[in-house]
Amino acid sequence: MKSVKTLMIGAALLASASVTSIQAMAKDIVVGVSWSNFQEERWKTDEAAIKAALAPSGAKYISADAQASPTKQLADVESLISKGANVLIILAMDADAILPAVKKANDEGIPVIAYDREIESPNALYLTFDNIGVGRLMAKVILAAKPAGNYAFIKGDKGDPNANFLFSGITEVLKSAMDAGKIKNVGESYSDGWKPDNAQKNMEQILTKNNNKVDAVVAENDGMAGGVVAALTAQGLAGSVPVSGQDGDHAAINRIALGTQTVSIWKDSRDLGTLAGESAVALAQGKKAADLPNVKPFSGGAKHVTVNSVLLTPLPITRDNLDVIVAKGWIKKDEVCAGVKPGTVKFCG
Repeated sequence: MKSVKTLMIGAALLASASVTSIQAMAKDIVVGVSWSNFQEERWKTDEAAIKAALAPSGAKYISADAQASPTKQLADVESLISKGANVLIILAMDADAILPAVKKANDEGIPVIAYDREIESPNALYLTFDNIGVGRLMAKVILAAKPAGNYAFIKGDKGDPNANFLFSGITEVLKSAMDAGKIKNVGESYSDGWKPDNAQKNMEQILTKNNNKVDAVVAENDGMAGGVVAALTAQGLAGSVPVSGQDGDHAAINRIALGTQTVSIWKDSRDLGTLAGESAVALAQGKKAADLPNVKPFSGGAKHVTVNSVLLTPLPITRDNLDVIVAKGWIKKDEVCAGVKPGTVKFCG
């Protein structure tokens, strides 16, 4: 009979071999990330979190930037596959245009994660924040700041389902005030590529159409909010017209302290990037999307395709809780308070 000591040594060797085997398998994992428009500030934060999540397993990171072109993104995904990607994270520029690339990946047995923007394929794991909830939060803050008046709506890219998810949450909150005639929709526009300059042009057109009589603006992200504020500034209206945004862009948080933007719905993309990196490794190792932690069915897209999803919870940042975003290490206090007049914002002193 073998001694207890011998058995223990054998078990330890087996465990060590098992760990070594898992690590070796993880090092063979290549995670391909297709970015829609990497020039936006927030995606660099997401990328850093994804890379950090992959590092412990030794999985390799490769990426491509579609530069806001759905056609280029299709080619990018093919290129990532040809370079050995055995799991894909896709931030889709156009949710419909990307479907052939998702099918190709699925046909080759490559798992796909739809990152932050839904891809209506039952074989794509959708990881994001609750975007309908983000729209609700935007609208609630702007409604509290301006309970009545002329509202303008600056929406994201028409090909991105998030633009409509957000707008659905926004209109849900504002519906009763609109039905009562307290709020009037005096203009709404999609902004190609979510680009600030397109948002600025849209806002300028709405201001011209309404002889500058706009009392509040619900802009669907911080980059576009910057374009809106530029348009308002040109007409001497910045600071008097509440403006929303989302993402917690550093420039937007500073605008909140300065008073030219009212709220940014902060989605800590470090959490989302970490989740995506960890999920990518798990999927590449053969785990099923439905078996991952906190996964639930979601069918809120235009086609009502049911997908597996994880929806994280966002947080509205206003002048009243600037300390929270600094305490979380997202931004430094001097960046928040740059240019703020002493005594005008409690947090800045």
